[in-house]
Amino acid sequence: MNGIESLRDRFPEPAKDIWLNLGSVLSSGSLSLDQRWGVAIASAIAARNPALAKAVLADANTAQVSPAVIEDAVGAAAIMAQNNVYYRFRHLVGKPSYGEKRAGLRMNKLGKPATNKLDLELYSLAVSAINACETCIQAHEKVVTDGGLTEDNVNDAARIAAVIQAAAVSLEAFDLLND
Repeated sequence: MNGIESLRDRFPEPAKDIWLNLGSVLSSGSLSLDQRWGVAIASAIAARNPALAKAVLADANTAQVSPAVIEDAVGAAAIMAQNNVYYRFRHLVGKPSYGEKRAGLRMNKLGKPATNKLDLELYSLAVSAINACETCIQAHEKVVTDGGLTEDNVNDAARIAAVIQAAAVSLEAFDLLND
């Protein structure tokens, strides 16, 4: 057993709600199976907890998520790690002149997804929520809702991202308490 269930004993008692929420957000909602797992994979990578990321990937493989979904989730996590820092800086620095400067950052993956643009944008939205980039959250939310996804879909992606991030923190707390 190497999926999320294998982590159950590493959730401290105060994080029991997070454990229960993890099972809930990954088993239901308005997203398709591929969207749900793509968001979860991208979020787990963005949350930077290797054990959680490996467990989510193992369960995604068990759910028979396609390699293309995994590729796009990894791509979204990587590109947003870059973009969220850059665009959050431009927003937070508070000078309009930075908004006029060329980013000059490669992000070809956003234009060439292995699955489809809408799902890659959804994965990017979830990662942007974890990384707290207001500019990117707003941009990706607009693309996915203009592309036909609903606010319920966006809300479910944000819920998955939030619970995955909380799970990563919970696992880190367990490790700190048990070293």
